[in-house]
Amino acid sequence: MKKLYTLISLLSSGFLLAQSPWTQEKGKFYTQLSFSTISNYDEVFGDPEYNTGREITDNTLQLYSEYGLTSKTTLVLNVPLKFIRSGNPIGQIPIIKGDSITALGNVGFGVKHQFYKKKWIISGQLNVEANTGTFDNSSGIRTGRDAWTFTPTINIGRSFDKFYVQAFTGIDITTNDYSTNFKIGGEIGTKVHRRIWLVGFLDIVNSFNDGDVDLPISNVGTALYVNNQEYAAFGLKAIGEINKSFGGILTFGGAFSGNNVAKQAALTVGVYHKF
Repeated sequence: MKKLYTLISLLSSGFLLAQSPWTQEKGKFYTQLSFSTISNYDEVFGDPEYNTGREITDNTLQLYSEYGLTSKTTLVLNVPLKFIRSGNPIGQIPIIKGDSITALGNVGFGVKHQFYKKKWIISGQLNVEANTGTFDNSSGIRTGRDAWTFTPTINIGRSFDKFYVQAFTGIDITTNDYSTNFKIGGEIGTKVHRRIWLVGFLDIVNSFNDGDVDLPISNVGTALYVNNQEYAAFGLKAIGEINKSFGGILTFGGAFSGNNVAKQAALTVGVYHKF
């Protein structure tokens, strides 16, 4: 059962969506390096939907790590490096120029503490994202929100013989007049082979529309880290265990609906190492 908890913890770690209630063992590290792409999008969810003026590709190389400070408390670090390009024009002459930028996104750090551990596991988590992004006005490219974000969540989950379920809920509290967001989501995973897991997830973000940040029109047009971003996202993850310490992850994510976010699927590939 202890081994199963460890597997579930790594299955749920690092990928933006569901947040796991399981913590790392004391003194243990989990590290994941992944590459995500939202490729060549030009349509944005909205009311009404709109075009970006140019095809935009949003790529992220992400280093995610967890460390077991104690058996119940885990420290979290997330470092995203963004590779964003505005390329071919769409329709009429766009107001933004074509360009490409490589820069940090919002670097995140956090702490997770397990409060309850019986059949069900309950933990609380606080993530903080620093204002470490970059913005270029002429291209409208932004690599992270121009704000600090504080995200407290409650995470709950349970493991069974060959599958697990978990869910989370919380809020994004953001500085610089960005709106507060309500977050809820969950996932279910099952072992389909001795070394392969399949995981389905759902992630919902809803804005309170209580912020009035004034962003440049070029940034609003690209929909890169703008205000009042909302979505109802879904996806699948496949995890392959090479051995007890190494493995690979493949994730596909889409959205049923959204607001001020790209109308395009996201694909992620990654590798992890436990030590």
